[in-house]
Order: sequence, then structure tokens, then C-alpha cells
Amino acid sequence: METIKLTKYSHGSGCGCKIAPQALETILRSDMPQWSDPKLLVGNNTRDDAAVYDLGNNMALINTVDFFMPIVDDAFDFGRIASANAISDVYAMGGKPLLATAILGWPVDKLPAELAQRVLDGARTICAEAGIPLAGGHSIDSLEPMFGLCVNGLVPITGIKKNAGAKAGDYIYITKPLGIGILSTAQKRDVLKPEHLGVFIQQLTQLNAIGEKFGQLNYVHAMTDITGFGLLGHLVEMCEGAGVSAEIDYPAVPLIEGIQSYIAAMIIPDNTYRNWNSYEKKIQGIGMESLYTLCDPQTNGGLMVAVSPEHKSEFESFLADHQLSAFATPVARILEKQDYAVQILKAR
Repeated sequence: METIKLTKYSHGSGCGCKIAPQALETILRSDMPQWSDPKLLVGNNTRDDAAVYDLGNNMALINTVDFFMPIVDDAFDFGRIASANAISDVYAMGGKPLLATAILGWPVDKLPAELAQRVLDGARTICAEAGIPLAGGHSIDSLEPMFGLCVNGLVPITGIKKNAGAKAGDYIYITKPLGIGILSTAQKRDVLKPEHLGVFIQQLTQLNAIGEKFGQLNYVHAMTDITGFGLLGHLVEMCEGAGVSAEIDYPAVPLIEGIQSYIAAMIIPDNTYRNWNSYEKKIQGIGMESLYTLCDPQTNGGLMVAVSPEHKSEFESFLADHQLSAFATPVARILEKQDYAVQILKAR
């Protein structure tokens, strides 16, 4: 089969395909009365990563769906990345994934069916790594290739981690470095350096399975995963959901090594600016580099975790015990509500 670059067939890529926060607010707004189910523990009113439904006996069902257009050219890797990203929403709620079904859109007049089969094999590989079956799905003939999963999971009700539970004084940690959107743009423009390709694919396919263990820690007050809105956008959502503000210690924010060279060459995702335009009025202290890194749309980004200050040392030891010592430094602190949602300290 001839070499086919999937990213040439889509106008967006990865979580950068997400609709801008401002537009999403308009889409979700409704004056229609909402049917209320007391067993629905988490819906879309808090912008959480997944819906959660009470099954009784202190257990809840997690349900999520996530799909996007290719962020890489290789079909097998595209399936792996889209699947890891979708499963992440279950981990971000503190849960354990159970099973997945596939969502496939494929331009059958432009791309061979054999490539779609490779996408599904990539998905099967990641589902097997997560210990769940790829149990079925649905496909359509679409103008652009797209793929993702609907994932179900389980979580004890006492272990549900919403994104709206942060409290003043909490420390914020993240579990992956930022910069995937920048590397993705570099790849789409054919300027990604060979030394960054392995890092790029490894981070995009790394499961956020540690989230299930975070769900067992009662001193973790809130959690979400960092995806298309960037660290800054998801932190704004966390703050607004809890009625608090935050300060980011910018030098503490982990970045993928070498992304500054791409920033200097202005290899920046278009959606970085879209993100900034959506929440710039809620931010203080942004700098040039920090705008490009904190607003960078992440795909299968790390988890953002709000931790009680009384358990700071305990949590950092927990991270070290799970091979995450590189992320055992807080990147932000939650404050009482201020005039801003987020302030960046020592920004570059």
C-alpha cells in the first residue's frame, strides 16, 4: 500500500478539533426544561469529563464519548491515540474502564478500507493495554477521517472526582508535560524534528491509568484531564466550577523539551489563539511563551489534580512511588475567589 498521510485529509487534528469554549457555551445553553434524574450524579452542568450514573450499592457507571480527526499520519498510531484519549475521561473521573465501542467516520472514496482496519487495530491494542474489550461500534462514510470511542467504566460513589471540587489552599499538579499541540503542528507542516517523534507518539499513547488510583485518595478534591482547551482553559473551568481562583507558578510548569525552538519559529496551532480569545478576559499576567504553552491544545494530555495542602508531601511521595516523580512539584495554587480566574506568576 502506498504511503498515505492521514493529516492531509483533515482540516483539524486531535483535540484541537474541539469547538471553542465560547461557541460551546452557546451550543450547550438552553431554555428548555431539563428532565431530572436523581441517579444522574454528574451531567454536563459542571463541564466534567464524563457522565456518572448511580447504580446503587455505592457504585456508579461512568459513560463518555470522544472522537477526533487524525493528529498523526500513521493509521495504527491514530487508532491508539484516539483510544487512549477517550479512555482518559474515565480515569479523569477516578474510575476503572470496563468496555469500549468504536466511532468511525471514513471517506471511503478517498482512503482505502485497509487503512481504517489499521485504525481499529490500533484501538484494539490500547484497549487491551487498558484491560477492556473493544466490543463493537458504528461507522459512517464521512468527508474526513475521524475516530474515537464510547467508553463505560465503574467508580465507587465515594471515589468520584469532579472538576468542580477544588478548595482554596489546594495545590495543583499535572502528570504530563505541555506542548503536544505544538509538536502536532510541526508534524503537519513536515518540520517535526526526528528526535521529537518518539516523545510525541509515546505521550499521545500513554494511558492516564494513574487516575483510577487518584480516585482512591480522599485528599484529592478535584481532577480533570488537560485536552483541547489547554492547561489554562481547563484550570479556568475548574476554578469557575468551584467558585475559586488560581495562581500558576509558570517556571514549575513542565514542558516537552525543545518546544521553545518551534515557538521561536511561530509553529503554533491555530486553536491556541482560539483558546486565548475565549478566556483572555479571565486571565492576568500572561507572557508570550506562556500564552503559547498554557493555551496549547493537548491531546490525551495529563491529569490535573487538586490536592489538599495538608497532604502535599504524602501526594508527592505517592507520585514518586508510581514513577511520576518528575511531576511531584505543584504548578499552581487555588485561592479564594478573586477578580480574575487565573493569574500567571513569573510568566515568560
